[in-house]
Amino acid sequence: MREIVQRTETVVRTRVLPESGRMPLASRPAQRLSGQPYMLPEDAIEWIEALAALRREAVTNPTVAPFREHIANACEKTLEVLRSDAPGPGEASPGDT
Repeated sequence: MREIVQRTETVVRTRVLPESGRMPLASRPAQRLSGQPYMLPEDAIEWIEALAALRREAVTNPTVAPFREHIANACEKTLEVLRSDAPGPGEASPGDT
């Protein structure tokens, strides 16, 4: 016996754009190249798995390879935050309540 489970998730986001009408790249909602939204990893294990997949894709996937330098820069900035005591974007510092 096989059980097939199908799940559909709808994510609705409202965002106020700056007066220029353009959203900075870093604050755009995550989406696939097709334009469809995708869900980000939810915990540390999923992030580790996603980064391992990225390592494989960066070498072999022709849609990822041209952006290797941009991906590397984003990873370096993330690494700096992960290794520092400073909170990252959207995080409260340890003394904030």
